[in-house]
Amino acid sequence: MMTTIKTLTVALVGNPNAGKSTLFNALSGLRQRVGNYPGVTVELKKGRLDAGETPVELIDLPGTYSLAARSPDEMVAVDLLLGRRPEEPRPDVVVSVVDATNLDRHLYLTSQLLDLGEPVVVAVNMTDAAAAQGVRIDYEKLSRELGVPVVPIQANKGVGLDVLTRRILTAAGTEPPRGPAFPVEFEKEVAALQPALSDVPGVLVRRLILDVNGYVEQWLVGTQGDGLKARLADARQRLAAAGHPVPAVEARTRFGWVRNAVAAAVTRPAVRPTTWTDRLDRVLTHRVWGTLAFLAVMFLVFQTIFTWAKPLMETIDAGREWAAKGVEGSMDPGPLRALLVDGVVKGVGSVVIFLPQILILFGFIAVLEDCGYMARAAFLMDRLMSRCGLSGKSFIPMLSSVACAIPGIMSTRVIENRRDRLTTILVAPLMSCSARLPVYVLLIAAFLPVKSDENPDGFGWWVPGLTLFAMYLIGFVAAPVVALLLKRTLLRGATPVFVMELPAYKRPTLRAVVRRMVEAGWAFVRRAGTVILAAMVLIWASLYFPHTDAAGVSYEDRVAGAEAKKDAAGEDEEAVAAAEKERNAINGEWKRNSYLGRVGRAMEPAFAPLGWDWRIGTAAMASFPAREVVVGMLGMVYDVGEYTGEDGSALAEVMRKEWAASGAAASYPVPVALSLMVFVALCLQCVSTLAVMRRETGNWWWPAFTFAYMTGLAYVGALVTFQVGRLVVDAMK
Repeated sequence: MMTTIKTLTVALVGNPNAGKSTLFNALSGLRQRVGNYPGVTVELKKGRLDAGETPVELIDLPGTYSLAARSPDEMVAVDLLLGRRPEEPRPDVVVSVVDATNLDRHLYLTSQLLDLGEPVVVAVNMTDAAAAQGVRIDYEKLSRELGVPVVPIQANKGVGLDVLTRRILTAAGTEPPRGPAFPVEFEKEVAALQPALSDVPGVLVRRLILDVNGYVEQWLVGTQGDGLKARLADARQRLAAAGHPVPAVEARTRFGWVRNAVAAAVTRPAVRPTTWTDRLDRVLTHRVWGTLAFLAVMFLVFQTIFTWAKPLMETIDAGREWAAKGVEGSMDPGPLRALLVDGVVKGVGSVVIFLPQILILFGFIAVLEDCGYMARAAFLMDRLMSRCGLSGKSFIPMLSSVACAIPGIMSTRVIENRRDRLTTILVAPLMSCSARLPVYVLLIAAFLPVKSDENPDGFGWWVPGLTLFAMYLIGFVAAPVVALLLKRTLLRGATPVFVMELPAYKRPTLRAVVRRMVEAGWAFVRRAGTVILAAMVLIWASLYFPHTDAAGVSYEDRVAGAEAKKDAAGEDEEAVAAAEKERNAINGEWKRNSYLGRVGRAMEPAFAPLGWDWRIGTAAMASFPAREVVVGMLGMVYDVGEYTGEDGSALAEVMRKEWAASGAAASYPVPVALSLMVFVALCLQCVSTLAVMRRETGNWWWPAFTFAYMTGLAYVGALVTFQVGRLVVDAMK
């Protein structure tokens, strides 16, 4: 008879910057997935730990400084630890991850975990950093003081993980530890309230008393009525009269307990040595030098995106052209071939070609986050944000939105004040996310190329990187300005105080950086295969139909006739040129008379002040499902495939030729390109972002307001850019 081995559930809990996620990644490897919980906006990472015969399920809870929940989202972690979530079993073991260089603060959370009545293992991370500061820790003595197993580890190097795994296995099923002893008067008040709350765990009754206006109080008073509220107020009043006011009694009790444990087990040098973190922070957090360093780092990132991605882009572009020719050569002319070639290969392929830039961008973001520099950037921006009525805490979600606005908006949950959180949500989409990057790269490569033998009228080597940096800088400038207006009108409120922990600098691990790049690349490809593909099919159909002219003759037959003339021309260059001109004229007539062309030409008067023709305008408007669709749309409307640019981008070469032939773009190509980039930088064109905003704000009013104000701002920004650019070009002639 076979016996089923019970799966152990292990929860990882720790302060932000304690290295908890690094430990989770090291223990679980690639065996990870994301768990969503009904009714809340929390995502918890889950993975499998290879522990021999015993299956172990790991749960990585969001970083927190305390179990004092202030919202339903924060309460999820507490409920999960207590086994009150039906989706997950109660953890068999809780691993408290603490920073060896900051035990005094991190063990506060550990003391709260000891109240849960579950086996606890303390993982002391970053022991090498503590040793570099001259800190010596007696782990056996610390274990005795805390009453739980204590394991020194270096998560980023994999040191101590085997010992930690063994301690987790042996801790399961053992007697739960005891936390700090609170005053007798406090315990009496807990005991007095417990009978009326018989179905509520004792630890939550304690939190009810300790967390003034916390979520537990809101929840229980809402279900039990004003009677509980009055009893709770009386209990707190009696505690204050006894010299144990709430919440000070918890801070005194827990920090006193932590202080005694640390004093018994930790030895620090009389004079704290100056570390590399101290030396670097003197420069990187300086008001002037730190800001200059931040700007230099950002410029380096964007310049590198152009330099490093070019060879990979050329390879992908060649593959796209090969695939298009392969489909054309293996299928008879008709709607299906046109759909596959124009809608899928050329449309989606024009977007996928920018995968290298996405990988490089996320690689840099991973390095900057893992090394600890992003926290310094938030610290530097606190002064600017405070003048806009926000704090550096709002800058962190905004900085996250450079990768993608969706996680950036979701990360606003750390902002306690509702007005500040809402303001941050409304301005986060102004930050240029990775979806805008393909549009910037395409237009910069086409109209602001580096000067070379192939482009004698090009620009200096620094212009592409500086232009890309400027596009991202637009969001960093516009967001604080809009936030200031919101905080002085619709969302008035006091400026919050910003307190954050600056983690020690550390060397990013190659594994973590590559993982982040792979995740971002896969998300981009998956998006290209779903949302972007669907949009491309719809756009192809609106460009393909009707596929007959006024006389009822198929445009495809007319194009085929022009191609036949070209083939029959042989070496006659004039005949070949005439056939190509005829083919291009037919294609242009076809697109102008298509359903999308008719709509675009009807709206062209609105686009004209921006320097756009109907093709550019419809590309901008059709990109609402996803910003990357701008590139795919341009690839279809300009019929990519006829040219191959020197920079590896066929679309860039086609656009250069087409813009030089007609419209405002012929006289002002750079102002038109900049106008389109500014529009894309400021416009909210992502249905997924609107959906997340609806989920986070609880209604459709704020997403609709954001879409309206960003569209108006984008139009005005594009208008000013083109008109000023045109004046500059005219003045230089």
